[in-house]
Amino acid sequence: MKFPPTLNELLVEFADLPDWDERYDYLIDLGRQLPRIPDELTTDENLVRGCMSTVWLVSDYTETPHRRMHFRADSDSLIIKGLLVVLLALFDDRSPEEIVTTDETQTLRQFGLDQHLSPQRRNGLFAMVKRIKQLAMEHVKT
Repeated sequence: MKFPPTLNELLVEFADLPDWDERYDYLIDLGRQLPRIPDELTTDENLVRGCMSTVWLVSDYTETPHRRMHFRADSDSLIIKGLLVVLLALFDDRSPEEIVTTDETQTLRQFGLDQHLSPQRRNGLFAMVKRIKQLAMEHVKT
């Protein structure tokens, strides 16, 4: 599978894994493949608040040829990096309006993450989603 995988590829792969131990291993493998962000971007400004792990999230916005946002992220935790791959598959290369109107709970439910993450990881996951949507809101055209 190419990296980064699409959301559909992730969903198919997750569905093919028979148990949650293997799914966690898959998230960790995804985390190992997530490129590190440059040290100069690991600043307080790019830190995601509300995560037990350290997570940095950076966005780039382009107007042309289409209004799109691109995200880069990193963490000190491999499983969180794997969750970031899922979030990047969900939100990357979309318009700011698409990002802020996306119902992430439906997608995360398809993965089973709503039931199989600890409360702390679930809170951290939603803190990452909140940060992505905040960054997108800065570019929403009204």
